[in-house]
Amino acid sequence: MRVVVHDYFGHAFPAQLARALAGRGHEVLHLHCRSFVSGKGRLERTDADPPGLEFGAVDLGRPFAKYDVPRRIGHERKTARALGRQVRDFRPDAVLSIGPLLVQTELLRASQALDARFVFWQQDVMAVAARRVLGRRSRVLGAAAGAAVGRLERRLLRRSDAVVVISEDFLPRLRRSGVDDARVSVIENWAPLDELPALPRETAWAREHGLEGRPVLLYSGTLGFKHDPSLLLDLAGWAAGRGGLVVVVSEGPGADWFAERGAGEPSLRLLPYQPHERLPEVLASADVLIALLEPEAGAFSVPSKILTYLCAGRPILLSVPGDNLAARVVQRSGGGVAVAPGDSAAFLAAAERLLEDEALRSELGRRGRAYAETTFEIDAVADRFEDVLERATR
Repeated sequence: MRVVVHDYFGHAFPAQLARALAGRGHEVLHLHCRSFVSGKGRLERTDADPPGLEFGAVDLGRPFAKYDVPRRIGHERKTARALGRQVRDFRPDAVLSIGPLLVQTELLRASQALDARFVFWQQDVMAVAARRVLGRRSRVLGAAAGAAVGRLERRLLRRSDAVVVISEDFLPRLRRSGVDDARVSVIENWAPLDELPALPRETAWAREHGLEGRPVLLYSGTLGFKHDPSLLLDLAGWAAGRGGLVVVVSEGPGADWFAERGAGEPSLRLLPYQPHERLPEVLASADVLIALLEPEAGAFSVPSKILTYLCAGRPILLSVPGDNLAARVVQRSGGGVAVAPGDSAAFLAAAERLLEDEALRSELGRRGRAYAETTFEIDAVADRFEDVLERATR
């Protein structure tokens, strides 16, 4: 089978899936947008890769305008056309796609022109996200945007040959949208375990950044509208009196917000995204790993960074709604502590408990890594996606 695995954002786990499918004899083209600023996976061929694997990308020549709506729409349309051309040139039997809705629209159109099957891999409920984000500016604008995005999202989901969702929480909305249950599969996200070994605390990366011998609480990943960066500032102020450091590895508006408000705070360290091959060192340099999600975002987003964190063998401090999948994964794995979003006192109390109890940190980290080793096995994941693709192309 000829398969396009498209992940607009360039995450590590879809790239691992592309490698696994190619290793099973499929001809696979992985596509992403190089201009989208985020932590990226291994998006180039290596000597160890199977022969049937290709990597392609589109590039705007400038960063993707994630939070400027008019420019974002222009960037999505431009990259969508370029991605569509690459899909048409490859002539796949199936397209498995993660991306913004305008990009999904173009790739669905390209798939149908080739008589290929299109599988919508849904990571977020974009209608809810649009209503919430634009509703910050105007309730009327948010409602209108949510309705318009919702219509497009529902149409795409209904027209797709199959749908993969990352949480069973999405299923009621899909049913209300008229998507047949028989075309929907729930496959939770994972992290590429073989690329994320658990390392000792003192790493070369920690030495390079002066992190040895100090308690380190680390946040790595996107900081956007669905996170609450003020909690990290509270944490930095708390850590200052204990000789600790809060390290934030991120780029974009959230990082800019930190650079402005955290200027001069000696216990706060802000760093850009690090190369994927150094991510194990980055995570190992922490005593506690931090993840955040605001209450309203719990309905449409699952912070997949916790899956990467579990591989690191470090305890997780999570501030998310209790009914979000991320909270359930942390509870299921036993790999961390979850508190309600917006509760700064509970968040700081949990941080203090973790930093004061080395045995607890060690046990939570061990449980998290054990969960990753039993749950993120790529052959089992590839089995499920291969089944989805084969059923879609019958």
